[in-house]
Amino acid sequence: MDGNGFKKDDRPRSGGSREGRERGGGGGGMGDERGGGRGFGRRKVCRYCADKSLKVDYKNAAELKYFVTERGKIVPRRISGNCARHQREVATAIKRSRNVALLPYTVMQHT
Repeated sequence: MDGNGFKKDDRPRSGGSREGRERGGGGGGMGDERGGGRGFGRRKVCRYCADKSLKVDYKNAAELKYFVTERGKIVPRRISGNCARHQREVATAIKRSRNVALLPYTVMQHT
């Protein structure tokens, strides 16, 4: 035993036993073997910039539900693909829609 109570073989190791694999195993994400970073898929485009006829409206709850998770949280911009301007408008519209009870603040917990 050495000073900290471990035998030589029982000492916790930092890495080394995984033989160079990254954390999480060798199942691999997109682009692991192809040699390219984290592998982002296709770039998402803002649906409001792509279709100029669409407008962000707090009264259109069916369209705003796309930007709210099942828990009731607002979906972030990196997931929804909105541009910064339209993400701000969507967030404001969701908050207004919640205020007039068109969208829920949270989901009821059934236990």
